[in-house]
Amino acid sequence: MQRFVTLDTPLAGLRTVRRTRLGDARGHLCRLFCAEELDAVGWDKPIAQINQTRTAARGTMRGLHFQRPPHAEKKLVMCLRGTVWDVAVDVRAGSPTFLHWHAVELSGDNDLAFLIPEGFAHGFQALTDDVEMLYLHSAAYAREAEGGLNPLDPRLALPWPLPPGEMSERDRAHPLLTPDFQGVPL
Repeated sequence: MQRFVTLDTPLAGLRTVRRTRLGDARGHLCRLFCAEELDAVGWDKPIAQINQTRTAARGTMRGLHFQRPPHAEKKLVMCLRGTVWDVAVDVRAGSPTFLHWHAVELSGDNDLAFLIPEGFAHGFQALTDDVEMLYLHSAAYAREAEGGLNPLDPRLALPWPLPPGEMSERDRAHPLLTPDFQGVPL
């Protein structure tokens, strides 16, 4: 039985993954990861790191983060509790969809995940209080490879669903895009 249904997005390599719940009167089981099934849709590396976040307040924003080569990473992002507006921005140098974005609502109830390939910046806004997220990464975090986009950059024109709430100083300090930003080579 296949436990995942994957849906392509308008951005090459970026996919939404629907996990299949198996349940009965006791509750349910939902597989979060299966290398064999997800390899066929782009997850072709081992998991190098797993992170969990908790976001306390509705409106809070995290991101937009990416890592440059040789530490570029794939991410499988899911929401375990609450609801978020999750967005990925294409920062691949030379990509026909460079600086285009796609967003999906992830929640603890809808069993969706976002499969984000290398070369995408990622972030989210909490749409509810008390959000819990789980991230699977194909590469360990490397401070020297860290990059980010300012989530409020007018050039991106991201239509955040709520007025911007709490944000880290690091995310707020990411510079606005300049016309000479060429993206991340992969």
